[in-house]
Amino acid sequence: MDKQKIAIVNSSSFGKTFPAHLERLEALGQVDRFDIDSEVNGKELAEKLQGYTMIVASVTPFFTREFFEHKDETLLITRHGIGYNNIDIEAAKEYNTLVSIVPPLVERDAVAENAVTNLLAVMRQTVLSNKAVKEDKWENRNHFVGHGLSGKTVGVIGVGNIGSRVVEILNYGFRCNVLGYDPYKNKFELEKYGAKPVDLETLLKESDVISLNASLNEDNYHMLSKEQFSMMKDNVYITNTARGALIKEEAMVEVLEQGKIAGFATDVLEVEPGRSDHPYLSFDQALVTPHTSAYSMECLEGMGETCVTDCENVVKGLLPNRPVQAESTYIK
Repeated sequence: MDKQKIAIVNSSSFGKTFPAHLERLEALGQVDRFDIDSEVNGKELAEKLQGYTMIVASVTPFFTREFFEHKDETLLITRHGIGYNNIDIEAAKEYNTLVSIVPPLVERDAVAENAVTNLLAVMRQTVLSNKAVKEDKWENRNHFVGHGLSGKTVGVIGVGNIGSRVVEILNYGFRCNVLGYDPYKNKFELEKYGAKPVDLETLLKESDVISLNASLNEDNYHMLSKEQFSMMKDNVYITNTARGALIKEEAMVEVLEQGKIAGFATDVLEVEPGRSDHPYLSFDQALVTPHTSAYSMECLEGMGETCVTDCENVVKGLLPNRPVQAESTYIK
């Protein structure tokens, strides 16, 4: 296969932490980085990436049908992550473009650990108490009496690859009473990790803490909105390391204003990147991090390795490691 042109789109980490990954791509052809507005339309995105036969893609922008309709030959879009809701898979298939993702196990520990890390940070008021020390207010430590996680009833929404690891950590590490809701898993699959299967309404009503770990699809867009918040206990804690659009942000702002939510930790927003004027940031009980749950050295190495190997395999006429669109005339 001829030399490729490879675009790295909106990934702030690929090839920087592990430059050997970039060197391997450069052995395949020309490699260029692009920082593109997350809300760019498909036609404009296609115009920016004309001539690039392989794309290493982040969570944004969106590779819509309009993108594929205006784009020239594209052999592969490899996601530097496990989610692919920003790629129109049917359109990719029609236009002969392979789509691959990072195998879920690569991100499993890192994202699950961060869900619990951020949760503990808000429950124990870690960020606020650190700020007090920096402001020479050590004596104000009695202002930062938090809550423990051990023994709490925790509802885990989405008990797949990452959610199942969250269940394990909470069940075995913190002796929590873990409730699990996942419409795609059976009773045995939830119980084997340590979760009691329940419906969503039961989970919302009984949980002291809620962890969002579901993948985003048409059925669960804004699955937590005003009605669902009204079912929850007062002073509930919520952590989200999945997708921002699982929560209707206006409804979350309302319950934060009311004080119903004791603490909210989110690594994701509905529209990314987030900015300093985002309404979540006006609340002391909210912790927002910039989609860094997968940012451990171990995880980034595995993610980069996967994307590079996918590109190398396609050049050889082989399928990528974890294809979510595997039909292509380029494959032997």
